[in-house]
Amino acid sequence: MRKIELLALVDDDDTFVFITKRIIEKTDYVKEIKVFSNGLEALNYLKENLNSEYNLPDVIFLDLSMPIMDGWQFLDEFSHLESERTQKIIIYICSSSISPHDLIKAKKMSSVSDFIIKPVTKDKFSELVMSL
Repeated sequence: MRKIELLALVDDDDTFVFITKRIIEKTDYVKEIKVFSNGLEALNYLKENLNSEYNLPDVIFLDLSMPIMDGWQFLDEFSHLESERTQKIIIYICSSSISPHDLIKAKKMSSVSDFIIKPVTKDKFSELVMSL
């Protein structure tokens, strides 16, 4: 199992972000966590750091329902960014949505590794890290 250098949490729910950060920090599997409150913030960060693979996240936890730019819009824009570096980023949709439409749509997207229904537990996160 490798340690995740940088994990990006893209979510506008402060409570979810706080709890998820605490859970992730307790596992000691991640060196750094960056938080973005919407898809546009995360996308701008990725664009600014495309030439620096050390600043790109290894893993992104992406919410679907956010202001300014939601998760679907982020994924659409992300697909235009795809380069050798961005193809290595593992994206997990992390949502409270239980809509079959969202699950099917996510499974069809090559950039999405899995769909996690909130909340993220310590066991679920450990399982994800072990599968990397």
